[in-house]
Amino acid sequence: MTYSLGVDTGGTYTDAVILRGEEKVIASAKALTTRHDLAVGIGEAVRSVLVQAEIDPAEIELASLSTTLATNALVEDQGARVALIAIGFDAKDLEQAGLSAALKDDPVLLLRGGHNHAGSEAAPLDEEALTTFLQDLDPGVTALAVAARFATRNPVHENAAAQKIAEIAGRPVTMSHTLSAKLNGPKRALTALLNARLVGMIDRLIGRAQDALVQIGIHAPLMVVRGDGALMSAADALARPIETILSGPAASVVGAHWLTRVDTALVSDIGGTTTDIALIRNGRPAIDPDGAQVGSFRTMVEAVAMRTIGLGGDSRVHFLDTGLTGGLHLGPKRVLPVSLIAHVAPEKVVPVLEQQERSDFPGEDDGRFVRCVGVVMAGQDLNDRESELMERIGDDIHPVSTIIRNRMENATLGRLIDRSMVQVSGVTPSDAAHVLGRLDAWDEGAARLALKKLARRRRGDGRVLAPSADAMAQMIIDQLTQQTVDALLEVAFREEGGRFQDNPRTLARHELLQAGLSGHAGFIDLQARLNAEVVGLGASAPTYYPEVGRRLRCPMLLSEHAGVANAIGAVVGRITLRRSGTVTSPADGRYRVHLETGPEDFSETGAALDRLETVLREEAEKAAKDAGAVGIQVSAKRDVRSVEIESRPMFIEAEIVVEASGRPRVAV
Repeated sequence: MTYSLGVDTGGTYTDAVILRGEEKVIASAKALTTRHDLAVGIGEAVRSVLVQAEIDPAEIELASLSTTLATNALVEDQGARVALIAIGFDAKDLEQAGLSAALKDDPVLLLRGGHNHAGSEAAPLDEEALTTFLQDLDPGVTALAVAARFATRNPVHENAAAQKIAEIAGRPVTMSHTLSAKLNGPKRALTALLNARLVGMIDRLIGRAQDALVQIGIHAPLMVVRGDGALMSAADALARPIETILSGPAASVVGAHWLTRVDTALVSDIGGTTTDIALIRNGRPAIDPDGAQVGSFRTMVEAVAMRTIGLGGDSRVHFLDTGLTGGLHLGPKRVLPVSLIAHVAPEKVVPVLEQQERSDFPGEDDGRFVRCVGVVMAGQDLNDRESELMERIGDDIHPVSTIIRNRMENATLGRLIDRSMVQVSGVTPSDAAHVLGRLDAWDEGAARLALKKLARRRRGDGRVLAPSADAMAQMIIDQLTQQTVDALLEVAFREEGGRFQDNPRTLARHELLQAGLSGHAGFIDLQARLNAEVVGLGASAPTYYPEVGRRLRCPMLLSEHAGVANAIGAVVGRITLRRSGTVTSPADGRYRVHLETGPEDFSETGAALDRLETVLREEAEKAAKDAGAVGIQVSAKRDVRSVEIESRPMFIEAEIVVEASGRPRVAV
């Protein structure tokens, strides 16, 4: 019997599952994600799931990992120091596609060379300048990126530069044409640059993960989830780490399809910090046609089309004191639930909550606590205000009201939170769920005290926000429901296309639509619903999402294993390799095939297309085999573009995309 291990490293928890064959989950487990060393959390989750499954580690024949490391690194502007060699580009090109911002103060060489749109050399490669640059390269540069103008039409100069880098610098190099076959040189250069920046980080993660598995006794091949939901070998992930951006969300969509077998649906995955919304179309994750957007960067990497909102079980509850009625809003920042910090340190938290509850006047910072969670790392020098605040907090847990002495220090505290130096607790939906009896993991009594105090805040009309802690808890859950509904409707309007996608945010919140969802029936009968199934994922999905389905008047699919769908998706996917190429017509009656080895010309369209497809099929199938795929299936799509001139079709350009796909080879 085949046993497979899937692991997902999320922002809060690392999940692990074991599947028997490809049909049944036999065990699942969670461990806290250890941000300082992700392999520690991976090891804890894997050991726990093996105990539950009651199998020997040596019986695991396939292991697969999905990770948020690359995504988080780009969002948080982290990564190693790199250098960019831009061949055939000028300084103005660096201002496009966010390339200059991504470079920061990293070295860049604008090198003479490159090709034109037909693949002919625009200028010889300046190898002398390249050699000088490499000999004087800053020792702190860990990897290099090479991007040449029209390298997708002729990669000769990128290949030559990479060879020179290997000979002189001996450091990892990323060539832009290996990441995308599309035009748009600055965007390809950005993608190559970001890839180079991630190489060392992903190398450490995969190396440590493999070490952790070997220590446990698992010697199965390790796969990694790509951003489009397909699997790649660990070796390919080391060479192209940027393809792992949105790996975790993509794995969740693959897991959602495996759990429900639904071919078309919205997927809503709620975590502690965010909710990720994606689409299953024809049984596969819908792909963003413009390339993956992560933070401020738009790359050329194929990845799942994902909308992420700052809404989760641990989102901070904000009291809105504007207007007469007041109200609540959740997120986008995350805080530690009061019930959790009270569970961890009851002697520090509960007496303070009891004292605050006895006060006649609720304070703005009631129910909020602060503690240090990080150490000062290299490059994280603190200013005087930050240092003083860190010293004031020390190693203890304090009420925020005793730490913050003026409004200026609120901004200082915010900076320390953003840099993961300190952590603040406060009221969250998780606390509301404890008060309502939907969760019982932490301290319900502490949550009740905090919500009772929040309920006594005064609205603009002078009335209290809620009459009791239970009513306050229901208000919070209702607000989470409404914000989730709004986000799902916004994604649905974007999918509608046409005039509906012009302003999906406004349409999703329009009072007529909201009335239709509520079944308004007066002189006008309004009826509306979401005409699609929604797959709810995340450990807290069963707590919050049944009401979301009722509000949208649509089926809400909640699986037994919804809380570990990411880990399931990590191991049930297929290895999929795509290769694409182009045929152009530089002159009447001449058809040029653009290959890795350089252009080849033909006198007939059919011959050129056949030659390109043959090469791409061979490359894709070999890449799939090298990645560990078996039972490989190969398919090809041709997109031939032509125009009609004087009633005769004239060939413009053709693109062929070949896909080779198979299941990973298991250990024997």
